[in-house]
Amino acid sequence: MFFQILKQVFDTFGAPVFVPIMIFIIAKILKVKTKKAFFSALYAGVGLEGFTLLLNSFTPIISPVVQKMVENTGIHLPVFDVGWQATALVAFSTEPGMIFLAVGLIVQTGLFLLKWTDVFQPSDLWNNYSYIVWGSMVFVVTHNMLLALGCMILLNMYSLLVAELMAKRWSTYYGYPNCTIIAMHNIEAAVFTAAIDPLLNLIGFNKIKLNPQTLQKKLGFFGEPISLGLLLGMFIGILGNFTALNTLAAWGEVAKMGIATSCIMAIFPRIAGLFAQAFLPITEAARKSLKKDTSSTRTWFLGVNDATGYGEPATLISGVMLIPIMVVVAMVLPGNKVLPVVDLLALPFMVQGIIALTNGNIAKTVVNGIIWFGLGLYMCTYTAPLFTQIAVSVGVSLPVGALMITSFNILGKPLMGLVFLAFLSQNPIFIAIAVGVYAVLLILFRKNKNAVYDYLEKQADKNAQEQMQEAV
Repeated sequence: MFFQILKQVFDTFGAPVFVPIMIFIIAKILKVKTKKAFFSALYAGVGLEGFTLLLNSFTPIISPVVQKMVENTGIHLPVFDVGWQATALVAFSTEPGMIFLAVGLIVQTGLFLLKWTDVFQPSDLWNNYSYIVWGSMVFVVTHNMLLALGCMILLNMYSLLVAELMAKRWSTYYGYPNCTIIAMHNIEAAVFTAAIDPLLNLIGFNKIKLNPQTLQKKLGFFGEPISLGLLLGMFIGILGNFTALNTLAAWGEVAKMGIATSCIMAIFPRIAGLFAQAFLPITEAARKSLKKDTSSTRTWFLGVNDATGYGEPATLISGVMLIPIMVVVAMVLPGNKVLPVVDLLALPFMVQGIIALTNGNIAKTVVNGIIWFGLGLYMCTYTAPLFTQIAVSVGVSLPVGALMITSFNILGKPLMGLVFLAFLSQNPIFIAIAVGVYAVLLILFRKNKNAVYDYLEKQADKNAQEQMQEAV
């Protein structure tokens, strides 16, 4: 009963109300004056609601275009991607999901207060479904709630480690003081990016001038974010209406798609500016507190919703470019059974970790995305039967023609999948290995944290415009 009430409260108020409350409390703890704390919280709520309204308006425009683009390929794969929204509803409808709402809040708050992590996660409780889906699949097979909770908690701890790894870089690149995103399904790729980035630099990808600043310089007024949005949106519109370009309706949709994408590019930075104002008083108060307490050197980051980075120019351009590319990858990838559809719209969410670490290098982001998200299709293929079983059990209807369903965004995660497989096996050795790997990574990161941050900054600097010598 308690878990259902907790879920109902969060569902009723949502992030635009819940996050401001958390920010107000944090601000008062840091001794920010009430007036400043109030406006700080209000700016956060206005920003989040602005992001929500903007994306909710954009999605109905781009969604049917992408759907038609997929249909035009003529491919028929047995596993249909129903999207992260449907997956979240499935996750929160399961027994493990309702329990983890409370357990997750306790664990996340406890880890922060104990200084196990420097990322405060409870300000973005909604994205807990990222762990719940995996734990629910463990529960379906094993009927062991402790095993399912263990899986979700360990995934959460891995998530916090990755979030802390990229926190400084994300905060710097996206311009939100002491903030980071913590949704595992949208930051996992950062691990792959950090590992492969030196190789991409070795073959010259850091010299490729493919970022919003260079495009603006080389293309003149066509390189302005608002113009790029128009061109990119029209390109996707043409792909979606390729078989009907001889009709007026098709060109109407192409034009509408162009204006809508241009709108995102133009309005998003303004909303982002409002949202960023929410954290200035908190950041300033935290700095003053550190100056007074000379024994403390802690810098912490507030977990924010990943919508905060969606419309940043390099992020949106990379994500939209990957939409048709990932459809082609799904078609040619041997052994893949997944047709990505709904979660293609989530690609600008999914590339944020890559964008932050590569300092907005679009070429690197596309290459990283093709490889990592391509591997993710295999994890979706493997987990589809289990996820379909859970979805059907909570009343989800399968789309016409689909034998199974999945979420390309949520379940297409190779690293999370490995931890899940360890718990699914119920083998103590495999579970111990999953825990042991986390412990080793945590210790190494703690001992070398500043060195890791310096390394990531140096890698990002190699993509800086002033250091590039070659044009695309």
